[in-house]
Amino acid sequence: MANHEMANQQQYLTFFLADEQYAVGVLRVKEIIEYGVVTRVPTTPPYIRGVINLRGSVVPVVDLSVKFGMLECPVSRRTCIIILETMLGGERATMGVVADSVSQVIQFAPQDIEPAPAFGTRVRMEYVEGLAKMGSKFVLILNMDAVFAADEVAVPLGGASTALASGDTSEGATAA
Repeated sequence: MANHEMANQQQYLTFFLADEQYAVGVLRVKEIIEYGVVTRVPTTPPYIRGVINLRGSVVPVVDLSVKFGMLECPVSRRTCIIILETMLGGERATMGVVADSVSQVIQFAPQDIEPAPAFGTRVRMEYVEGLAKMGSKFVLILNMDAVFAADEVAVPLGGASTALASGDTSEGATAA
């Protein structure tokens, strides 16, 4: 019985944005890197910090704090970029997410996860898979496919990434 319960547990990476704790499925996380040079791309929404060069690949970097209606997270020595794999327009895509800091990898059993409430959070409900109990607190488990699938993210990023990957940085190439 104990082995069966352990098999049903899922691992999540927890991280902080504006003093609030969030989680993403650890299987989506490719790596965590130090916040470095991020190249701004004209005509992208304010929550898109820009792009980074990750071993020759152009990776868009999203500031979830801004996307969720909070203030832009200031860069500190603990600020990092979580590199995630997500589905974007039916295809696998690599995206970066700015985090104030990364906390831990934790396992949650299905009974530790509650459905997302219809109120009380700054995050749109379609972005939330559920709330996980962590002691006396809750952690918002994010559905990153839903966060990145929103048309306002997918269209500008696709155009910017394609233009930068091809070396075309003219105004028409970077416009969404």
